[in-house]
Amino acid sequence: MADCVVSIAEFRAGNFRRVSFEVASEARKVADALNLPLYGIAVGCGVGEKAVELGYYGVDKVFVADDAALENYVPELYVPVVASLIEQWQPAAVFLPASVDGKDLSARLAARLQTGLAQDCIQVVCDGGVIKAKRPIFAGKCLAWCEWADGALPMISCRPNVMDCQAADATRQAQVEKVPVDLPEARSQALGVELDTTGKVELTEAEIIVSGGRGMKAAENFAILEQLAKELGAAVGASRAAVDAGWRPHSDQVGQTGKVVNPNLYIAVGISGAIQHLAGMGSSKYIVAVNKDPEAPIFTKADYGIVEDLFKFIPAFTEEVRKMKSTC
Repeated sequence: MADCVVSIAEFRAGNFRRVSFEVASEARKVADALNLPLYGIAVGCGVGEKAVELGYYGVDKVFVADDAALENYVPELYVPVVASLIEQWQPAAVFLPASVDGKDLSARLAARLQTGLAQDCIQVVCDGGVIKAKRPIFAGKCLAWCEWADGALPMISCRPNVMDCQAADATRQAQVEKVPVDLPEARSQALGVELDTTGKVELTEAEIIVSGGRGMKAAENFAILEQLAKELGAAVGASRAAVDAGWRPHSDQVGQTGKVVNPNLYIAVGISGAIQHLAGMGSSKYIVAVNKDPEAPIFTKADYGIVEDLFKFIPAFTEEVRKMKSTC
């Protein structure tokens, strides 16, 4: 008989990533459907001081593993710590982020706990006590519903910026319990982490993304996208073609071999719409395409299409956005 639902948070650079709250919100829905408490697991350095924040999103009790050696994600350290906690319970389901670290952690946990993992899910339902998860497959061309056999522990990683995140309720307090940390000797270590200090919006958490492709013609032309992004409060992305040409860093790449993003608004500028790129942004809520070629494949996916020279349209559009902001 299950005794809880588990939500695993991701802690980075002194704060929980927003996807941690999205995961907790989704796990809360399942816990309510099963009439079970929601346990949270928070691992990191200094995470104990922030653990109470998970309670704002529905977590009833947070188990904290706080140690200087856990400042950066190292699988050999994180996996045994998280697995040992889960093994103490009989959870009905385990939720965690489908971030870069989360995908690695979830796969290792599934192997260690000998259960099935539904990776990168975009929807979870609990019907009559049965948990089902929907995930894209074949580069997003199909959607598959996943169920678990009787007795198997459902493990679900949630795609960032897809699940509805409930409003934070600071009056809801989670019980926080620090657990002893008995770390094994690791054969690897994180020597350091290079953080982007430019203040740019993280692609996977951005509400609006403006992306440029081969049609931008040169690295310096991305300046017009930067200006538009600044007015919209958006992040700037790029297609693989633009990254391969050296116009943008790989961290900006959207696509199957880059980052999978799910903003409310995705503006594709000078991007033809190769399947590799569509796999990375196809689940965006609204897609706007700007391309001078009316036959570009991106238009088959776009909600709104503008057939125009991007070097004429984007500056004019940016100016209109600027005017609208000034009148608000």
